[in-house]
Amino acid sequence: PPTANWLHKIHTSNNMNLTMATYLTAMATTASAFSRSTTMFTARRRAVAAMTPRHTNNRINNHSFRLFSTAEASAAATTPTETSSDDDDAAKEEAARNALQSPFLQTMRDRGFLFQCTNLSELDSLLCDATKKNESVSAYLGFDATADSLHVGSLLQIMILRHFQQSGHRPIVLIGGGTSKVGDPTGKDESRLLLDDAAIQKNIDGISKVFQTFLSFGDTTPTDAIMVNNNDWLSGLKYLEFLRDYGTHFTINRMMSFESVKQRMERDAPFSFLEFNYMILQAYDFLELNRRHNAQLQLGGSDQWGNMISGVELGRRVDSVQLYALTAPLITTSDGKKMGKTAGGAAWLNADKLSEYDYWQFWRNTSDEDVIRFIKLFTELPLEEIGSMEQWKGADINKVKIVLADEATALLHGRECLTAIHDTIDSMFKGGKSAQASTEGLNRIFVTGDEASEGVKFIDLFVQLGLANSKKEARRLIQGGGAKLGEDKIADENAVLDMDGFGGNKEVTLRAGKKRAGVVELK
Repeated sequence: PPTANWLHKIHTSNNMNLTMATYLTAMATTASAFSRSTTMFTARRRAVAAMTPRHTNNRINNHSFRLFSTAEASAAATTPTETSSDDDDAAKEEAARNALQSPFLQTMRDRGFLFQCTNLSELDSLLCDATKKNESVSAYLGFDATADSLHVGSLLQIMILRHFQQSGHRPIVLIGGGTSKVGDPTGKDESRLLLDDAAIQKNIDGISKVFQTFLSFGDTTPTDAIMVNNNDWLSGLKYLEFLRDYGTHFTINRMMSFESVKQRMERDAPFSFLEFNYMILQAYDFLELNRRHNAQLQLGGSDQWGNMISGVELGRRVDSVQLYALTAPLITTSDGKKMGKTAGGAAWLNADKLSEYDYWQFWRNTSDEDVIRFIKLFTELPLEEIGSMEQWKGADINKVKIVLADEATALLHGRECLTAIHDTIDSMFKGGKSAQASTEGLNRIFVTGDEASEGVKFIDLFVQLGLANSKKEARRLIQGGGAKLGEDKIADENAVLDMDGFGGNKEVTLRAGKKRAGVVELK
């Protein structure tokens, strides 16, 4: 960016706002400054980070949970800080939550999805009025194509769209074919790898499949879901015209206060101008979706709150429309870890990346402290039934975990897969039916007769099956005594699976610890 002193004056002045368009002009006129040494550039980044206001009240800093009407919010903003009360705000927020009438917002509140919302009471009225008129409200949620499968971390957002449709409204799945070319900087210490068009399209094809499972698509009823790609409008933008028409509505002052920007600055991590544009493109998506599909509500995770508010404000300033934003909390486990990881890696939603059995085991391994919360969020069991489970103690908690695993797996993969999963568990861990009859639910790889004759290293097979993330991890598993071929411990990290290892059978089972296993089949 331009020199820190110059930017500091703009950022800290009460009377000056630096628009995006002005910022670009300044960048052009100070281009010679970029030729200075890396040391000076680092010093500038530190200066920018140092001048960013640090607020102890996160609710104010992040434009957080506002449940008031537009008029009430404006009045609150002009009230002197010393006369306001956090207790009064909390009471108003609680009253607004308790007064909700629309089925969707009641579900969001009662199941733990509702975290932040603009003009909650007005949104509640909008949803109720649409229902009374046998109409629907359209809401969208965006998914960038950064991998060829979504994982459990995205499942919360998919469940929100599902509840929205079941409440009588129309969900819009926005695939970020355009924004994936930029990369969302939120929560990242470094820039995402830039993907070419072919890689993005491959990822779009991969992530699109899962939505067909959770949502009903079509064009015959007001609640039929639709899927759109923001590349359809972003790829055709003319840069100068876009800056002239929309750049004046974004201030660098405001953008510098976003958590995704502040965290990079504070950690002295590079933050490219390409990534800086992401928040503008996300805001423009909301405007474009309102124009094309009458989307009035954007849904998302709380880490997107700043970008979502920018979209609400852009709609008001440019088209004079009332838009809304609602976020769900970022889900972490009781020990503070980010949700969505298995012992073998990410908990993918596509069956070709994570088997039905391993997906079931992911949910079965939920901690005692998290199981009730996760049942509310990731299943559709009635809250009354879940309420009775909250009273279960001791060994009965494990029964709740099995209910969670069954219901979550049935939603994604279909209830019919549960029989094979339970048969596998019975045979492997409870001495039930024959192992030959119960390996259907396990992840499976194939080796040829020639490969088996030469011998394939067990460490390679454990990695291919997803039972280890790397050869190094597979070696540690063997050294620790946790790797087995059937019931026999694998003691040598250089050992191979050969024809003798199959013992005349067409398949063998490899185990990693007590609960993870996979099948190697002779092709």
